Amino acid sequence: MSAFPAGEPRPQTLVPHWLAGAHRTQLATAVRAALTGCLMHPVAAIHLEDVLTELHVAAARDAVWPASAARVRLATGWDEDVLPVRLSAAELASVLAIPDLPAAVRALLGGGTGE
Repeated sequence: MSAFPAGEPRPQTLVPHWLAGAHRTQLATAVRAALTGCLMHPVAAIHLEDVLTELHVAAARDAVWPASAARVRLATGWDEDVLPVRLSAAELASVLAIPDLPAAVRALLGGGTGE
């Protein structure tokens, strides 16, 4: 167990969300549409841009270190294109605030079924 110094900000926790290639594509499309299609708070826009970055990083991480995700896919029986997309709570909240986020992606990210 580690203790954080009093008064110091705590580091953000990044939670992996295991998404197949089609869901990552849907997420990226929804985020890009939200960034170009509506006015939003600048901080929310930064979080959504960070989500796009993480989608690229997830693919790069798997190309450089394929073994860790492969072990999880093997243990779970998931398809070869399933990768962990690591999101902070703020990034996740910004994504779930997108009104046109596909229901399947919303459900995978823990935002309910969207029905």
